[in-house]
Amino acid sequence: MKNPLSPGATAKRLRHPGPRTLAIDIGGTGLKAVILDGQGRPLGDRVRVPTPADRPPSVVVRALRELVAPLGAFDRISVGFPGVIRDGVVRTAPNFASPRWRGFDLAGALARVLKRPVRALNDAEVQGLAVIAGKGVELVITLGTGVGSALFFDGALMPHLELSQHPIHGGKTYDEYLGDRARKRLGTRRWNRRVRRVLGILEIVVNYDRLHLGGGNAARIDFPLGRRARIVDNSAGLLGGIALWKSAPGARPGTALAPHASDLLHQQDPAAVGTRGRPR
Repeated sequence: MKNPLSPGATAKRLRHPGPRTLAIDIGGTGLKAVILDGQGRPLGDRVRVPTPADRPPSVVVRALRELVAPLGAFDRISVGFPGVIRDGVVRTAPNFASPRWRGFDLAGALARVLKRPVRALNDAEVQGLAVIAGKGVELVITLGTGVGSALFFDGALMPHLELSQHPIHGGKTYDEYLGDRARKRLGTRRWNRRVRRVLGILEIVVNYDRLHLGGGNAARIDFPLGRRARIVDNSAGLLGGIALWKSAPGARPGTALAPHASDLLHQQDPAAVGTRGRPR
C-alpha cells in the first residue's frame, strides 16, 4: 500500500474547501506533523524530528512549534499522544521520563503557542479513527516504542484502557513484553512469537470483529494473520487527526465517525470552537 505521506507524494499543493487541520503525532521516538485539508488529504509532505523524550513538556512543546513553523497556515490542531488524555490533559506518559507530564494541559499549551483550537487524544485512538470500518467491535493495537490500544463499537470510541501498563507475562507489562526495547533485545523472530501469543489472548478477551495492527513495528510481523486482522499504514497516526473534529459539539472526540478517513469531511468554523475543542 502506498504511503500517502511519503516524500514527494503531495509536493504539489492541493486546493480543497474546508478547514485545514494541523495533525501532530507525538511518538516515543519521533514528533511528526502534516497539514490536512477538509477531507483528510495531506497538503504537503510530513515533517519529523526526534522526540526529546527525557525532557519536560515545555521542551517538547517548543520542539513542536519549531517543527510546524514551515508548514503554512492551518485553522485547527489535532494531537495524538502516547498516554491517557482527558479533556486535553495528560494523565499518564509512560514513554516520557519527566514527572511534569502528569497533569500537563497539552491541548492548552499548544493552543497558546500555536494560536489555534486544539483537540488531543491517545495516539492509538487517533490512528484508529483513520482505519476503522465503523461496524461492530474493532480493536486497534499499535506496536512501536511501546504498545498502544483503542477499542471501538459501531464507530464509537470506547473509554480508554491503558493496556500498555497491564502485566501480561512474568510481571512484565505489554510495553516491556512487546515494546521496541524487547524486540531489539530478543530479535525479531522471538519477538514475533510473543506478538502471536498476545494477539491470541486479545482475540479471546476482546472477541473483536476486526483487528487493526499499526505502529512502526507492525510491518515486522512475519506470521499469517487471521481473516479478521490486518496491518495498517503507520501514516494513519496522522490521517486520523481529521476525525477528532468529526464529533458533534459537546461529544467526546471520536464519536459519530465516518467509515473511512477519505470520507471525514467536517465543515466547522474554527471561531466557534474554544482552545480545547469545546463550543464557546
